[in-house]
Amino acid sequence: MAQMATDPSYIERVRRLGDLFDQYMAPAETWGNESATTITRERPVAYFCAEYGVHNSLPLYSGGLGILAGDHLKSSSDLRLPLVSIGLLYRYGYFRQRLRRDGWQEEYYGETNPSELPIHLVHGENGAPLLIEVSMRGRLVFAQVWRADVGRVPLYLLDTNVEGNEETDRLVTGHLYGGDRETRIVQEMLLGIGGVRLLRKLRIEPHVFHLNEGHSAFLTLELVRELVQSRRISFDDAAAIVRERCVFTTHTPVAAGNDEFDSALVQRSFGSEYPEQLGLTMDQFLALGRVDASNNETESYGLTPLAIRMCRSTNGVSRKHGEISRALWQKLWPGEKITDIPITYVTNGVHSPTWVAPLIRSLYVQHVGEDWAEKTRDRELWQSGIARVPDQDLWMAHSLLKERLVAFVRHRSYDARLNRNESAEYIEAARKMFDQRTLTIGFARRVAGYKRWSLLMTDPDRLQRLINDEQRPIQLVFAGKAHPQDQGAKLILQQLAQWKYDPRVANRAVFLQDYDQEIARQLVQSVDVWLNVPRRPLEASGTSGEKVAVNGGLNLSILDGWWLEGYDGTNGFAIGSSVEAAETADVDTADAESLYRVLEEQVVPLFYDQDRNGFPAGWVAMMKRSIQTLVPIYNSDRMVEEYAHRIYSV
Repeated sequence: MAQMATDPSYIERVRRLGDLFDQYMAPAETWGNESATTITRERPVAYFCAEYGVHNSLPLYSGGLGILAGDHLKSSSDLRLPLVSIGLLYRYGYFRQRLRRDGWQEEYYGETNPSELPIHLVHGENGAPLLIEVSMRGRLVFAQVWRADVGRVPLYLLDTNVEGNEETDRLVTGHLYGGDRETRIVQEMLLGIGGVRLLRKLRIEPHVFHLNEGHSAFLTLELVRELVQSRRISFDDAAAIVRERCVFTTHTPVAAGNDEFDSALVQRSFGSEYPEQLGLTMDQFLALGRVDASNNETESYGLTPLAIRMCRSTNGVSRKHGEISRALWQKLWPGEKITDIPITYVTNGVHSPTWVAPLIRSLYVQHVGEDWAEKTRDRELWQSGIARVPDQDLWMAHSLLKERLVAFVRHRSYDARLNRNESAEYIEAARKMFDQRTLTIGFARRVAGYKRWSLLMTDPDRLQRLINDEQRPIQLVFAGKAHPQDQGAKLILQQLAQWKYDPRVANRAVFLQDYDQEIARQLVQSVDVWLNVPRRPLEASGTSGEKVAVNGGLNLSILDGWWLEGYDGTNGFAIGSSVEAAETADVDTADAESLYRVLEEQVVPLFYDQDRNGFPAGWVAMMKRSIQTLVPIYNSDRMVEEYAHRIYSV
């Protein structure tokens, strides 16, 4: 560091970055200032989420939900939409991943040191660290507060690793999604109840509370408790007031994926005092989290039913997911037709400046405009701007990114094999694997049964022919984590890891372990094709393919989630139909056949239809069409604008 501090070029780079940051933070008339008239700095949006994927340096995320939340904050900052965000500071974060030689996933955790993170401790008016109190499991638990600044958006993080708390309570914010059900419910009590109490201590009075997934649903009860206690009104009257100030986004298309707790655990965690402060009996309190409020014996307590009941607006995260959610939660509106269920949708988007590769960014600056990042919603501008990009320039940029990916794959594979004490021959082979001229397909996401990691391996011989075709081969790069408690997902991952040892595929198939934002960025910026094969209709939205489109990559996907809306027949490739079938086995068989057929008849021929210089004119035309039709729609600026106008404003 001392040497860099005297390096003139380094000092100049830091100075330029500082100037750019000052320009970014300077007041200006932008959309947020002009359009979100009911949302002000005095009455901002309060955004609650259990995880945030802002940057690798702040390990507070596990996957798509957190990455989406991070992009939501970044676009809110870019658009100058007044918003504050609330989360938890996890002492050990989400698990790190390594694979044994037999392919079995092992998990390990590293303790985070707050002094090494881009955060600072929040102090109260007396100069002491600000503390929030929440009663849980029959005792008071204290949480200190950290602040990260995501551009103009503050992110407040509650942390129970405080002297004076019992050791069990200090671990409430220990692991993200890593504890038992008791740990999970007290985390969510801290997020929801503690988050509201934090806003009160900060003297922030939100215009609206946004519950991003059900983890923070208890915040609605805390808002009701405040009104019942301060105004001496009934629960129903207080709930009616609170409902008008809360909105809820659900991300799960199946009932089993929603947070549920045993009634006895809820009672132990809250005790009798909290329901009493709401003016409710314990039975009435528990009924708030049940689909059937009269079922006081067998049904668990769900945070999604609670959130839907206590919020004026509920939305899914794609058009199809909105339909699925209306059917899934129809029972909460007895007698209503599905079409009349008041659940809408806002399709997810991604923060384009975060995910675009510098080489592609330079093309956007040159042909779309220097202010392209401020005009990601201007469809006409993107149509004309991308049309001006010389085809050869786009292909050259993409080819250089693939060259970088090959180097990255080789380096990561070499290190992983070395650390597993693989054979010397296998370790050395990593230096020669992959080739930048070969059609490269990426598949990276959470390992789960419905995401169908094994679909591509349904017909091994057919896949071998695709991989080893002498004239038109393909190569595959995989990445993803299985939840530590999901043994079935771990088995899927092990089978894939063992398959890549097959000498017929060893140089053209790789699994990159410990998937994180760095690996994600490398892949979405560089692959030719992004594969997505979830079982319909279980993909609520998906955003990884949107990141690929920002960089000119092409999607090869099931017609579900965002791709059901984005695909137009000219901007990528579709697998199967958009119709759900009754039998899972039949669907998997049909989709596997469709996947192979699309690869063999559309993807591979188009990519390898190249001139003598290796330039694929038809492929590049589709790359440009993908950018033109997808980037100005599936971005988080458009998403946040929709939330502000359709969901937040009243």
